[in-house]
Amino acid sequence: MEGLTMNQKNNAKDFPVVCVGGSAGGLEAYIRLLKNLPADMGVAIVIVNHMRTVATMLPEILPMYTKMPVELITNKLDVQPNHVYIIPENRDLHIKDGEFILKPISKPRGWPDVITVFLRSMTEHWEGKLVAVIVSGLDGDGAAAMCGIKEVGGITIAQKLDTANQPDMPESAIASGCIDFILSPENIALQIAKIALRESKTE
Repeated sequence: MEGLTMNQKNNAKDFPVVCVGGSAGGLEAYIRLLKNLPADMGVAIVIVNHMRTVATMLPEILPMYTKMPVELITNKLDVQPNHVYIIPENRDLHIKDGEFILKPISKPRGWPDVITVFLRSMTEHWEGKLVAVIVSGLDGDGAAAMCGIKEVGGITIAQKLDTANQPDMPESAIASGCIDFILSPENIALQIAKIALRESKTE
């Protein structure tokens, strides 16, 4: 009976998801973040990085800095805790019924809004805690979704501007007026760990 309960718990889609959105200069922030994250927090990390046509190298680079499995997202991939997921190039990312859904990019020209698209999908289709993190990048993708994350009880974090190679994206997120914490990547990792611990105690 205990085994059944554990299986049901493993299959439940109510664990925290952390979306880390970035662009130019984001690689350094992802590395600094992952190096300081425990691998067994019970949290899924989803890195939504702007890649238009060039294939992302993050699935090859990031496993050097974390013990969590790092996967390039494929359509209908099951979302699991203690994994790092990477958005593929030239796709919008959604979530439904505990699975990632890939769609053709809805904004093929101009600055992408893939972070905003994914965060809005999460607010509608995910039962667990949401954490939105905006790190180094140009333009302001993700900022438009910050207040929506707060409205569903999520937590919003922006990279401290003087620690970002390109501060535009976190600066835009801060300007939304809906950011809970402004931290360096190392302190973002500590905050995520605290949130994960708090969530595990409330289950």
